[in-house]
Amino acid sequence: MAEKKATAKKATETKAAAAKKTTTVKKAAAPKAAAKATLVVNAENAGFKAGDVYQALAAAGKALTLKEIAKAAKISEEETLLGLGWLFKEGKLANDAEKVTLA
Repeated sequence: MAEKKATAKKATETKAAAAKKTTTVKKAAAPKAAAKATLVVNAENAGFKAGDVYQALAAAGKALTLKEIAKAAKISEEETLLGLGWLFKEGKLANDAEKVTLA
């Protein structure tokens, strides 16, 4: 009978130790969500972003990457893509490999 109690006590201690280990494990902090502005996609906004992109490319006078266009136009990369889409549809742009130029 004493052996059963010792075995039961040991099993209980093992479970408690296992539970303690799982509760003391630190969880990785979730990455903080950066506050982002909402991009409104409509014809007017797309047209304005296209104008920003066009002006940046015209001022540079050479092919630029997406990041370079966004920086020159002082808009986000998402807004740059919106403007580029508009300009590509209008046939105003040509692209070679990774850079975009005015057509």
